[in-house]
Amino acid sequence: MGKGDSLADQLFNETSLHLLAGGFEKAGVFQAKPFVADVVRGFPALALKQRITHIADHLSKVLPSDFLSAKDAILAGLPPPLDPSKNDNDFGHFVYASLGVCIEKHGLAGHIESSLDLLEQITQRFSMEFSLRAFWNHNKAATLAKVQGWTQHPSYHVRRLASEGTRPRLPWGQNVHLTPEETLPILDALHADRTRFVTRSVANYVNDITKTDPDAVRGRLDMWRKSGMQSPSEADWMRKHALRTLVKSGHEGAMVHLGYATDIVVKNAKISIPAKVYLNDKLKIEVGFVPQAGGPIIVDYVIGFRKANGKISEKTFKLKVLNGVSQVPISLAKMHHFDGTATTFKLYAGVHHIHLQLNGRKVATQAFTVS
Repeated sequence: MGKGDSLADQLFNETSLHLLAGGFEKAGVFQAKPFVADVVRGFPALALKQRITHIADHLSKVLPSDFLSAKDAILAGLPPPLDPSKNDNDFGHFVYASLGVCIEKHGLAGHIESSLDLLEQITQRFSMEFSLRAFWNHNKAATLAKVQGWTQHPSYHVRRLASEGTRPRLPWGQNVHLTPEETLPILDALHADRTRFVTRSVANYVNDITKTDPDAVRGRLDMWRKSGMQSPSEADWMRKHALRTLVKSGHEGAMVHLGYATDIVVKNAKISIPAKVYLNDKLKIEVGFVPQAGGPIIVDYVIGFRKANGKISEKTFKLKVLNGVSQVPISLAKMHHFDGTATTFKLYAGVHHIHLQLNGRKVATQAFTVS
């Protein structure tokens, strides 16, 4: 595919469809060429998620109408599982997401157990975290029983599905109505997993919970650390990754939990940026301070962006994590792009403010104008 092609075109095209359909043809389920031609015809008008549903709809037409027979056909058409010797970032091919949608459409009514068994197999080719969520909302008890068993599965892809498919704030995923009490035992079983692919999912899950119950999170992280099931370095990594949103917001409890002094005392704190900033410029931001005691310091800068209605929206940017030495001056600099073409965060003209933040505490402020 060309460099300028959309993500939908890169993921869903004739090549990827032949990858999917070729397995079914080899298994004698249906012929690949007419299936691919029929599906591709509808692609130009469809965005990424719409294409997944579109493929699933066409699969429903060529697979057996009886769900258990369709299950056997899907299993026969699957490629081999992803390489078991890898342990991170091995997602498989997105085209298999359509199989999960197909199972959602036809397996929820009367075939929960068989559907979940099928998701267990497919997730070893491409993660079924989005499709699993429909089963949580349809039959929580049966899904919980199955997912608890997955925490001990020999495939790390299945173990990761137990965490990732249960996350309360999974990006792009439908909401699930689960409480921490119901799902934290799943994380207890997975927090010390031997693969980072799984433990990153656990840390992301915990980070989700921090947005509603930060105290419960810190208690769980303490419990895991004291259990000794992880190496000290891995436990430290997980705590930092799990608390990253709280740390970014300057949450005092999270800072203390990670060993950062929130009452940090510094002298000569300053932050420098030109008085006027033009859209699309890359400008150097310079900061300096003198710590009055030694210890770890998270150095951030926070920009208060003026919105169209005149209100201020603050956004925190990382500068550096370092160990301060008493009375030894620290100077840091970073280039910041004031991108006027970004669609995710629109910049507006007017007076803005930039703050130097140390361990969650603002210690210096500088005003500037965006033109």
